[in-house]
Amino acid sequence: MKLETEQLVLDTNILVHLLRGRQAGQAIEHVYGISRRAPRAIISVVTKGELKSLAYKFEWGADKREALGAMLTALPAADISHGSIYDAYAAIDFASMSLGMKMGKNDLWIAATTLVVGGVLLTTDADYDHLAPTGLRVERVLEAQLR
Repeated sequence: MKLETEQLVLDTNILVHLLRGRQAGQAIEHVYGISRRAPRAIISVVTKGELKSLAYKFEWGADKREALGAMLTALPAADISHGSIYDAYAAIDFASMSLGMKMGKNDLWIAATTLVVGGVLLTTDADYDHLAPTGLRVERVLEAQLR
Protein backbone atom coordinates (compact mmCIF):
# COMPACT_ATOMS: atom_id res chain seq x y z
CA MET A 1 0.00 0.00 0.00
CA LYS A 2 1.49 3.31 -1.07
CA LEU A 3 2.03 5.96 1.67
CA GLU A 4 0.99 3.32 4.16
CA THR A 5 1.70 5.21 7.39
CA GLU A 6 0.71 8.66 6.14
CA GLN A 7 -2.49 10.48 7.02
CA LEU A 8 -4.20 10.84 3.64
CA VAL A 9 -6.62 13.67 2.99
CA LEU A 10 -8.77 12.86 -0.03
CA ASP A 11 -9.52 15.51 -2.62
CA THR A 12 -13.04 15.55 -4.01
CA ASN A 13 -11.98 14.06 -7.35
CA ILE A 14 -10.62 10.96 -5.60
CA LEU A 15 -13.99 10.35 -3.97
CA VAL A 16 -15.79 10.77 -7.29
CA HIS A 17 -13.58 8.05 -8.78
CA LEU A 18 -14.21 5.77 -5.80
CA LEU A 19 -17.97 6.34 -6.00
CA ARG A 20 -18.11 5.56 -9.69
CA GLY A 21 -16.49 2.20 -8.98
CA ARG A 22 -14.90 2.04 -12.40
CA GLN A 23 -11.33 1.16 -13.26
CA ALA A 24 -9.91 4.46 -11.96
CA GLY A 25 -11.56 4.07 -8.55
CA GLN A 26 -10.47 0.46 -8.35
CA ALA A 27 -6.88 1.45 -9.16
CA ILE A 28 -6.91 4.11 -6.42
CA GLU A 29 -8.29 1.62 -3.92
CA HIS A 30 -5.72 -1.00 -4.93
CA VAL A 31 -2.69 1.31 -4.71
CA TYR A 32 -3.65 3.39 -1.66
CA GLY A 33 -5.94 0.99 0.23
CA ILE A 34 -8.43 3.74 1.06
CA SER A 35 -10.93 1.38 2.71
CA ARG A 36 -8.36 -0.42 4.87
CA ARG A 37 -5.89 2.29 5.91
CA ALA A 38 -4.64 2.98 9.39
CA PRO A 39 -4.75 5.83 10.02
CA ARG A 40 -8.01 6.13 8.12
CA ALA A 41 -8.14 8.54 5.21
CA ILE A 42 -10.03 11.73 6.02
CA ILE A 43 -11.75 14.49 4.11
CA SER A 44 -12.34 18.17 4.73
CA VAL A 45 -15.91 19.00 5.70
CA VAL A 46 -15.88 21.21 2.58
CA THR A 47 -15.65 18.08 0.46
CA LYS A 48 -19.03 16.93 1.76
CA GLY A 49 -20.76 19.98 0.31
CA GLU A 50 -18.78 19.78 -2.90
CA LEU A 51 -19.80 16.15 -3.44
CA LYS A 52 -23.47 16.80 -2.69
CA SER A 53 -23.37 19.63 -5.23
CA LEU A 54 -21.81 17.29 -7.80
CA ALA A 55 -24.60 14.78 -7.17
CA TYR A 56 -27.07 17.40 -8.40
CA LYS A 57 -24.84 18.49 -11.28
CA PHE A 58 -24.26 14.91 -12.48
CA GLU A 59 -27.94 14.03 -11.85
CA TRP A 60 -27.08 11.02 -9.74
CA GLY A 61 -29.96 8.69 -9.07
CA ALA A 62 -31.15 7.40 -5.71
CA ASP A 63 -28.68 4.49 -5.60
CA LYS A 64 -25.65 6.68 -6.25
CA ARG A 65 -26.84 9.30 -3.75
CA GLU A 66 -27.30 6.56 -1.17
CA ALA A 67 -23.75 5.33 -1.84
CA LEU A 68 -22.53 8.93 -1.47
CA GLY A 69 -24.31 9.27 1.86
CA ALA A 70 -22.78 6.04 3.11
CA MET A 71 -19.32 7.14 2.01
CA LEU A 72 -19.66 10.53 3.69
CA THR A 73 -20.85 8.88 6.90
CA ALA A 74 -17.95 6.42 6.90
CA LEU A 75 -15.15 8.92 6.26
CA PRO A 76 -13.97 11.13 9.11
CA ALA A 77 -14.34 14.80 8.15
CA ALA A 78 -12.06 17.51 9.51
CA ASP A 79 -13.88 20.62 10.68
CA ILE A 80 -12.57 23.88 9.25
CA SER A 81 -13.71 26.13 12.10
CA HIS A 82 -10.36 26.31 13.85
CA GLY A 83 -7.94 29.23 13.98
CA SER A 84 -5.08 27.09 12.71
CA ILE A 85 -7.04 26.23 9.57
CA TYR A 86 -8.02 29.87 9.02
CA ASP A 87 -4.35 30.82 9.30
CA ALA A 88 -3.28 28.08 6.88
CA TYR A 89 -6.02 29.11 4.43
CA ALA A 90 -4.79 32.72 4.49
CA ALA A 91 -1.14 31.73 4.07
CA ILE A 92 -1.90 29.36 1.18
CA ASP A 93 -4.13 31.92 -0.54
CA PHE A 94 -1.42 34.59 -0.20
CA ALA A 95 1.29 32.22 -1.46
CA SER A 96 -0.85 31.29 -4.47
CA MET A 97 -1.59 34.90 -5.34
CA SER A 98 2.10 35.78 -4.93
CA LEU A 99 2.88 33.14 -7.54
CA GLY A 100 0.20 34.50 -9.87
CA MET A 101 -2.05 31.51 -9.26
CA LYS A 102 -5.72 31.70 -8.36
CA MET A 103 -7.16 28.75 -6.51
CA GLY A 104 -10.76 27.82 -6.03
CA LYS A 105 -11.99 28.51 -2.51
CA ASN A 106 -12.88 24.87 -1.84
CA ASP A 107 -9.38 23.81 -2.91
CA LEU A 108 -7.93 26.36 -0.47
CA TRP A 109 -9.94 24.89 2.41
CA ILE A 110 -8.91 21.35 1.46
CA ALA A 111 -5.24 22.37 1.23
CA ALA A 112 -5.43 24.21 4.57
CA THR A 113 -7.00 21.19 6.23
CA THR A 114 -4.28 18.93 4.85
CA LEU A 115 -1.52 21.25 6.01
CA VAL A 116 -2.91 21.55 9.54
CA VAL A 117 -3.43 17.81 10.05
CA GLY A 118 0.06 17.13 8.67
CA GLY A 119 -1.34 14.87 5.99
CA VAL A 120 -0.72 14.14 2.36
CA LEU A 121 -3.36 15.37 -0.07
CA LEU A 122 -4.35 12.68 -2.56
CA THR A 123 -5.65 14.20 -5.78
CA THR A 124 -5.82 13.63 -9.53
CA ASP A 125 -5.39 17.24 -10.59
CA ALA A 126 -2.56 19.76 -10.74
CA ASP A 127 -4.37 22.50 -8.78
CA TYR A 128 -2.06 22.07 -5.79
CA ASP A 129 1.29 21.52 -7.52
CA HIS A 130 2.50 25.08 -6.92
CA LEU A 131 2.04 24.81 -3.14
CA ALA A 132 5.14 22.77 -2.27
CA PRO A 133 6.86 25.89 -0.83
CA THR A 134 4.04 26.20 1.74
CA GLY A 135 4.85 22.76 3.14
CA LEU A 136 1.75 21.13 1.64
CA ARG A 137 2.49 17.55 0.69
CA VAL A 138 0.62 16.34 -2.37
CA GLU A 139 0.39 12.94 -3.99
CA ARG A 140 -0.98 13.38 -7.48
CA VAL A 141 -2.41 10.28 -9.11
CA LEU A 142 -1.70 10.51 -12.81
CA GLU A 143 -4.11 9.38 -15.50
CA ALA A 144 -1.72 6.60 -16.55
CA GLN A 145 -1.93 5.19 -13.01
CA LEU A 146 -5.72 4.96 -13.25
CA ARG A 147 -5.71 2.38 -16.01
